[in-house]
Amino acid sequence: MAFQPRKIEKDPAKREREVLRFWEENRIFERSLENTGDKPKFVFYEGPPTANGTPHFAHLLARLYKDLFPRYKTMRGYYVPRKAGWDCHGLPVEIEVEKELGIKSKPEILSYGVEKFVEKCKESVRFYIGKWEEMIRRMGFWIDLEHPYVTMTDDYIETLWWAIKRIHEQGLLYRGHKVLPYCPRCGTPLSSHEVAQGYRTTADPSVFVLMPLVEDPEVKVLVWTTTPWTLPSNVALAIDPAAVYAEVRFRGERLILAVPRLQEVLGEEAEVLREFRGEELLGKEYEPLYPLVAEQENAYRIVGAEFVSMEEGTGVVHIAPAFGEEDYQLGKEENLPFVQP
Repeated sequence: MAFQPRKIEKDPAKREREVLRFWEENRIFERSLENTGDKPKFVFYEGPPTANGTPHFAHLLARLYKDLFPRYKTMRGYYVPRKAGWDCHGLPVEIEVEKELGIKSKPEILSYGVEKFVEKCKESVRFYIGKWEEMIRRMGFWIDLEHPYVTMTDDYIETLWWAIKRIHEQGLLYRGHKVLPYCPRCGTPLSSHEVAQGYRTTADPSVFVLMPLVEDPEVKVLVWTTTPWTLPSNVALAIDPAAVYAEVRFRGERLILAVPRLQEVLGEEAEVLREFRGEELLGKEYEPLYPLVAEQENAYRIVGAEFVSMEEGTGVVHIAPAFGEEDYQLGKEENLPFVQP
């Protein structure tokens, strides 16, 4: 049956409010759950949003989809309970409160008082939860706002510890490392999303380093790095086994670097002594700048890696598994020591 065209109303918001009032007064959402309680369950989990600011259009759009599918499944005969949730932990909430209080550093939080600061964070969370609830009710998003899960409540935190305990009892926890961005100001790791929000192009220091080969100290591998502060944690050098490398004479030194990088790095002054495939370098040991793990096996040797670029540097990458996700993964694959001085 075709729908009949409707005239555009002068005040559509008025009709929306009337419909919302009808739903609320007659408990339409609650009754939809009561009437389907014995039906097959369709599981829905709410986000949850972080209560550190007022919602914007993107939040509205996300909740439109979150409302659409549970309604559809309800009409298809499923029981679809929907519990609201609020994420109250982490930097987003704390930074919002720091802005409000004019706090610029961690020592200022200690001076202000940790308990007072935490209470301020809770007040901020409660304020923004109220703003979110206004938006949710106004848009007609059917979800249980009366019995939400709130991550800062004791029962929620206790439940998390219970879950961790059960996981531990099943032997599924292990101690390891994970490379994450770190904020020295906040004294905490950051998510990649948080770091990306402040992304900008900057000029960083870079250095060229010479690493002599153990079998012939007169021959030195030329390494370029933009993170010289990680050199004390160096445990390996990575090359591209399929690329062509060269041993050259440059200002009295015999150096090894990738042929595609030769011209840009050393220019015409370098004399090519021989060329060879990178695979010839695999397994060769070198003398490190800082022999912190000289007694351990597998340290200070040349390994192959797919991420070695011929677009910049020397075609030889300094590897420090304690700093950098690619370095860490390569360290696991090659069983390299983890050095974090």
